[in-house]
Amino acid sequence: MQSPTFKQAILNRRMLICIFTGFSSGLPLFILYQLVPGWLRSEGVSLTEIGLFSLIGIPYVWKFIWSPLMDRYSLPVLGRRRSWMLLTQVLLLFSIAGFGFVDPVMNIWNVAYLAAAVAFFSASQDIVLDAYRRELLPEHELGLGNSIHVQAYRLSGLVPGSLAFILSDHISWQAVFIIVAAFMLIGVILSLSIKELNNTAQAPKTLQQAVVLPFKDFINREGTKSALQILAFLFLYKLGDSMATALQTPFFIDLGFTKTEIGVVAKTASLIAMTIGLAVGGIVMIKLSINRALWLFGFVQIISILGFAALAEIGHNTYALAVAMGFEYLGVGLGTAAFTAFIARATNPAFAATQFALFTALTALPRTFANATTGVIVEQIGWTNFYFICTALAIPGMLMLLKVAPWREPSKTVTQEIA
Repeated sequence: MQSPTFKQAILNRRMLICIFTGFSSGLPLFILYQLVPGWLRSEGVSLTEIGLFSLIGIPYVWKFIWSPLMDRYSLPVLGRRRSWMLLTQVLLLFSIAGFGFVDPVMNIWNVAYLAAAVAFFSASQDIVLDAYRRELLPEHELGLGNSIHVQAYRLSGLVPGSLAFILSDHISWQAVFIIVAAFMLIGVILSLSIKELNNTAQAPKTLQQAVVLPFKDFINREGTKSALQILAFLFLYKLGDSMATALQTPFFIDLGFTKTEIGVVAKTASLIAMTIGLAVGGIVMIKLSINRALWLFGFVQIISILGFAALAEIGHNTYALAVAMGFEYLGVGLGTAAFTAFIARATNPAFAATQFALFTALTALPRTFANATTGVIVEQIGWTNFYFICTALAIPGMLMLLKVAPWREPSKTVTQEIA
């Protein structure tokens, strides 16, 4: 069977849905990891306290615990997937807006509680969005569909990472958070406009089945040794860049950039990088295997971390900021696209919610626990050495590719590889 052209593959309704799932999934996470740290730093909160805020990401790590409930049960309206989508998105809309009504200096714990709630609702939304996307995409579209999802995911970061900071120089933080929260309406529109997929037969009949069968299926398909290697890879592959981007906004503020400079440069550089990334990522996913994409994009991802080390040495320079941010969006975006496609390939559609939640939870571990130490590390050794450490931490994940996704496999397209 002849592989579809890039134009044929990208111009269909499933790819449009992937754009919406990516944007809706990425927005709350970037609010937690870009906007909230920048807001706290601009209000005088210490780097150590901001670093500890990474612990509010614990729901992303433990979401596989309640994912069987979302696989087994549904709300009375809209169906198994859409009902959970709509509920979590409405809760996110109101909880994100809530940040604007809290004083971060006088009530830092209230900020933490609210951030934890946003993380829980966001992780729950991810469970159902990932499951829906896995069920939506046919095998030969996993690579491209997940690439588009990730680029839209990164695109959503422009709202809290660019627009919000530009607005904060002109209006109150309360108004900023209300405006940013309103972008969750994109997810609400998605939930109300798509159709529930005709896969009710896949729903587990009991809660016990929803909990046990997904794990048993994964071990049986891969074998114990291979399964453990895959789980180790999922933990290590994004470790370096996850730590590197944990304090990105406070880093820029410490270098003397204004919030407007951060916003404008982020918008320009990231849009260019994401346009390039979508084209390159899509073509590579179609023409090469997911394995080779992991290798190629993984190296780009590592090099992009060094851009921050260079920026730390250069200091306040908008051109250097643009290059560093553009390369980071390109490298990390491409690496995440290939990584997400790998995760999708490793899941069984019959257990999409629980298996996807388990795999993505492992990728969130470093972002949650390792990132909690980043503020302390930076205050001890400085920004440049910190980014060198992040670069070194990205290497073990690349070495795991030798076991889980070797380059020297028969040359084949994504369609052939996963069909």
